[in-house]
Parts: sequence; C-alpha cells; structure tokens
Amino acid sequence: MIYNYCPVCGEKLLGKLAGDDGPTPFCPQCDKFWFPTFSDCVIVLVTNELNEIALVKMPYLSQKYESLISGYMKPGETAEVAANREVQEELGISLTSLRYSGTYWFAKNEALMHGFIGTTVKQDFKISDELASAKWVLAKDAPQYMFPDSPGNAALAVYRNFIREIY
Repeated sequence: MIYNYCPVCGEKLLGKLAGDDGPTPFCPQCDKFWFPTFSDCVIVLVTNELNEIALVKMPYLSQKYESLISGYMKPGETAEVAANREVQEELGISLTSLRYSGTYWFAKNEALMHGFIGTTVKQDFKISDELASAKWVLAKDAPQYMFPDSPGNAALAVYRNFIREIY
C-alpha cells in the first residue's frame, strides 16, 4: 500500500527525499516518512516419504484448481512459525522438517510470499473449515490439478524447486 494521507493525523503526505529511496510520502505534521507497506504470507508444499504432495482446494480462490497451503503471517511470527502453524491449522498435521524455498511477489494481494517445503509422514488430514478438500497426489501429477503457470504463481515456483530436489 502506498500512503497518500498520514495514518496518524490524516494530513496529506508530501514527497520528500529519503536517502537512496528517493521521493517518499512524508507527513510534515508528524515529521515521519510513510514507506509503502505490504503483507507477508507463507506458502508451503507439504510432502511425504512417498514423494506425494498435499493439494488443497480453497473455495474462495477457485472451484476448479487446487493449490498448496498458504496464509498470512501474524505480527510477531517468523515465516517458519507461520508455515508450521498454517499446516497444523489447515491440514491438522505436524511437519518433521521445513526448508526455505524462496520469496515470491503476489501482486494481486500486494503480498510477499515466503515459500517452504515441509516434510511429514503420510497420514490422514483433519482439514479446517477453510478448505473444501485436501488430498495426497504424486508429485509428478500435481501440475494437472494446480493453477496454470503465470507470473506470480508461487505455488508452481515452490513445486519446481521441490522437483529439482527429488530428480
């Protein structure tokens, strides 16, 4: 989000040079810069010992396509804590390991997605009300169920990282 008015006093912000950042929204009343803000999210590819991955359907995103576990980070959480929490909340399982996979910009929601590959043993899911379904799918077959490739598709980027690791 790019600020036009001060969130504290409501004053119209002016462009003021802020070092190497160039013109930046500035409140002369509060004497404060208001740098752009964005949300931080996690996206987690959950895999098991059979090289299957968990695909979930989130009805508020699509009735057709499936994706990976994802969610917003809470204030004070690290990305790793958020990744484990989201997997526990949405699938009802715990991870045995978690590896960082990279960051991805999701322009539609102005969010920075922190990608992870999480490992667990194959088990039944206890899905949250947020999901319509969840299933284990052989990794090689997953793209046929997922959102088509497009700029900003973090799920396929994390998936490609996983495939490079196992093949």
